[in-house]
Amino acid sequence: MTLMLARNMQNAKKSLLVLTVALSFLMVLTAALVGCSSEHETVSAAPETISNVSVVSAQKANVPDQVEAVGTLQAAQTSRLSAQMMGNIVEIRAREGDHVKRGQVLAILDDAQPHAAVDRATAADLASQQEIAASDSDFALAEATLKRYQTLFDKKSVSPQEFDEVKARYLAAQARRNMARAGQEQAKAAVQQARTALGYTRILAPFDGVVTEKKFDLGTLASPGMPIFTLEDTRRYRLEATVNETDLRYVRMGQQASILIDALGDREMKGKVVEIDPAADPASRSFLVKVELPSDPALRSGFFGRAQFPRGERSALLIPRSAIIERGQLQGIYVLDQSKIAGLRYITIGKPADGKVEVLAGLQAGEMLIADPGSRELSGRKIESR
Repeated sequence: MTLMLARNMQNAKKSLLVLTVALSFLMVLTAALVGCSSEHETVSAAPETISNVSVVSAQKANVPDQVEAVGTLQAAQTSRLSAQMMGNIVEIRAREGDHVKRGQVLAILDDAQPHAAVDRATAADLASQQEIAASDSDFALAEATLKRYQTLFDKKSVSPQEFDEVKARYLAAQARRNMARAGQEQAKAAVQQARTALGYTRILAPFDGVVTEKKFDLGTLASPGMPIFTLEDTRRYRLEATVNETDLRYVRMGQQASILIDALGDREMKGKVVEIDPAADPASRSFLVKVELPSDPALRSGFFGRAQFPRGERSALLIPRSAIIERGQLQGIYVLDQSKIAGLRYITIGKPADGKVEVLAGLQAGEMLIADPGSRELSGRKIESR
């Protein structure tokens, strides 16, 4: 029994010794690994240095302060052409996009009935002319007879009754002649009316322009007031913009305004205020201002535009436009830290002006940035300026 107990104690001591040695080895191995890791972190690669780079400081400057009013471009003259009489459309001579001249026929309505009315009126006019010829002949004869009888009556060669009968025939002939002439005037008016109605079967262009809309095709029954075409004068356009009631004091008739049309890019146009609605929209508390633009073949109705009216000056943070980097829909710049290491930072920009861009958010005055990074990847590089 004692011998067995002694053997067990001896085995336990051996196991404890093996465990102790293993733990010691593990601790030594861990320390070695930690040391290697620390040594690796300490000996890191130095950042790449980029020399001869243009660097600028973000600075604030006074820029013109403007009231901006957004609106839609409209033709200064627009006409919605409709029929003035009822009739089927038998011919279409214009389509959307066609350039037409003043007086050009755009569509024709069925003119059978108006033609018949013209023929009837013309025939009545011819009959009135014949009636006038007959009445003139009768009047001439009655007038000559009255003169002869007047001479005889003065000589007391005819009785008063005979003279009165001749005079009555003269007056009757005169009345018939006057009625015939009045009838001819009515006949001429009827001819003119019938020809006018016949003219209504032609839809004419009231001015030079472009057909922007055609609503109906052949066979459609047109009726008065039903628009068939929309015609625009493409020589003159106006920007119809809304101005808030608090900013209306900066707008006046005849004032020059800067106009930006998004579809034309950054090209700025000069316009003139030609109309200011006297009443505000009660829903938006804004006024409609119309600014006439110079003639330009690139302009189209429906373009989105912005009118800018001067309001004074304000302070703005400006940077060169060449410093902006496009990343999809985002704009960024390379900003230098105290160690002159470049880092990409996304910013919010405002309006460009004279080669510079206003920074609305993401940059502070006095910070250094790369003026023209181009397409180079400079993030994490050390920058040496020129």
